[in-house]
Amino acid sequence: MTKPVLILLSAVMIPALASAQSSRATQPVLGTRSARIIEKGGLRFKDLNRNGVVDPYEDWRLSPEKRARDLVARMTLEEKAGLMMHGTARSAPIAGAGVSGQYDIVAVAKLIRDAKVNHFITRLNSYPQVLAAQNNNLQSVAEETRLGIPLTISSDPRNHFQYVVGASSMALKFSQWPETLGLAAIGDVSLVRRFADIARQEYRAVGIQETLSPQADLATEPRWARINGTFGEDADLTQRLVRAYIEGFQHGANGVDAQGVAAVVKHWVGYGAQKNGLDSHSAYGRYATFPGNNFAYHVRPFTGAFAAHVAGVMPTYSILEGVSVDGRPLEQVGAGFNRQLLTGLLRNRYHFDGVILTDWAVTNDCSELCQNGMPAGQRPSFANVGMPWGVDTLSKTDRFAKAVNAGADQFGGTEESQYIVDAVRSGKITEKRVNESAYRIALQKFRLGLFENPYVESSRADSIAGNAAFQAQATGAQERSLVLLENKKSILPLAASGKRVFLRGVDPRIASQYGFTVVTDPSRADVAIVRTVAPFQTLHPQYMFGSMQHEGDLGFQNSDTAYATIERIAAAVPTIVTVYLDRPAILGSLKDHAAALIGNFGVSDAALLEVITGKAKPEGHLPFELPSSMQEVEAQRSDVPHDTAHPLYPIGFGRSY
Repeated sequence: MTKPVLILLSAVMIPALASAQSSRATQPVLGTRSARIIEKGGLRFKDLNRNGVVDPYEDWRLSPEKRARDLVARMTLEEKAGLMMHGTARSAPIAGAGVSGQYDIVAVAKLIRDAKVNHFITRLNSYPQVLAAQNNNLQSVAEETRLGIPLTISSDPRNHFQYVVGASSMALKFSQWPETLGLAAIGDVSLVRRFADIARQEYRAVGIQETLSPQADLATEPRWARINGTFGEDADLTQRLVRAYIEGFQHGANGVDAQGVAAVVKHWVGYGAQKNGLDSHSAYGRYATFPGNNFAYHVRPFTGAFAAHVAGVMPTYSILEGVSVDGRPLEQVGAGFNRQLLTGLLRNRYHFDGVILTDWAVTNDCSELCQNGMPAGQRPSFANVGMPWGVDTLSKTDRFAKAVNAGADQFGGTEESQYIVDAVRSGKITEKRVNESAYRIALQKFRLGLFENPYVESSRADSIAGNAAFQAQATGAQERSLVLLENKKSILPLAASGKRVFLRGVDPRIASQYGFTVVTDPSRADVAIVRTVAPFQTLHPQYMFGSMQHEGDLGFQNSDTAYATIERIAAAVPTIVTVYLDRPAILGSLKDHAAALIGNFGVSDAALLEVITGKAKPEGHLPFELPSSMQEVEAQRSDVPHDTAHPLYPIGFGRSY
């Protein structure tokens, strides 16, 4: 076995050549570490399989479709099965969590060479230049394989405030925008497209070519834990913003190209209608339910993704209760195994021809600890995570076969390619069907330009990702996204000069820069500024995702320390409260106490103070309604938008000054 490359080498950059013999061909930049360059007719090509010939898949003059067909014809069954895995790029030293600053190159090289995997999610939180260099190192390993197939490296969202393992990634120095809920609060299609275009440039600068986003799910169940990643509960607004998001990331409206980032829209379909708001990452939340017969409403946002020629679709974990398609009740299996949803609806009715990528770990076993949680006193572990909902009793080979025959092309969070091989050899999947998936996946690699140059200039990454111009636009969006809910006695905008301010959750140094005098006793202040978050409960601490996700009650309780603190401060001084709304909080008690009440979806202290002091104005409008009581939340229908009887603040509400 070739020794893994452990240091960063410079890619050989072949500049564009002008040739009288090839006036119709534009020489692309080629990046190589180990493959030879063949010169033919004054043009240059990479000899990825080292046979001394420019094969069709190496010939950049041909269409991506022709090249993909040629590549698949050259691949072994094992290589095609590896192409269908979307693994995790192991990091060091915390290999299981994937959150350190560098890869475990030996472990990843083994997956590339032995399991033939060439599609990985990265969870590194390095600075851009380091991340770029690390991704180059992985590409150099892939270039040494039999066919030299480059890696596609994906990521969860990196440009927002919230960091949740398995849903979003912590990123250093990427531009920081409000959550997608904040973009929805602004409601500006051109801004969403611009956000995604900036994120595209940042991703490509560090060697990331695929984003596992956007969420086209609708926030129709207020208790659901994944609302923060959505565009809210309005299907038409979400449809428009999803389309703009994909067009920005993919570098245009006609599908991804060599400067774009492939987008994977998720989660097909109905994930936002979770039963009792419980999430289907966990066994206790495996069902979404449709008592309002409103399934079609949840499909509508995805049509925006199809109009943008989205590269990929990720099915939901959930089993959908109470739904029929073409007059037939849905099979009670997770969507990644459901032929009615993947082939019948997605492929046949909506003519989606891209890659269907399952959500993570759907083929894993769900052990007794996964089903029932860890015993009291023991911490849950990712080692016990699996989401094979509805196919729990099937063998792994049969799970893979069922998903592929249902329409899935690629499997998230696994490198167990041997089960695809076993399924073909035992007659449970045809090799023709495997070829279809391999072609779709390979086609996207060619469209992304990876066969010409998968490497990036790491020295430029820091000047692109999170640069001042990008961050200025992101900060402006943070300001615009704020939703002014209450402004009693027109306390806002606030003249800072000479004002003594008491702070909770706001950096005193930044407040001082705005002219405030910071005091430590609210009774000595003229005004207080307090941050808080939407209420939540941890109802299932014995489950891995249940221990992290926000579940349960949406209202502040008298026993809550945070609420009691705000009540005490507000009794002493007029208090401006801003609430991070990752779910539709019940704010009646805060409304009674706060002099001003501001909803935010991720905002820096500086952006918040720009708005409080009137240097910028709040422009946001609620992307979901805020209910008035838990009784009304429990009575609403999980699949129907803005469905509580007497909302405290209706969807679209927002003041300004």
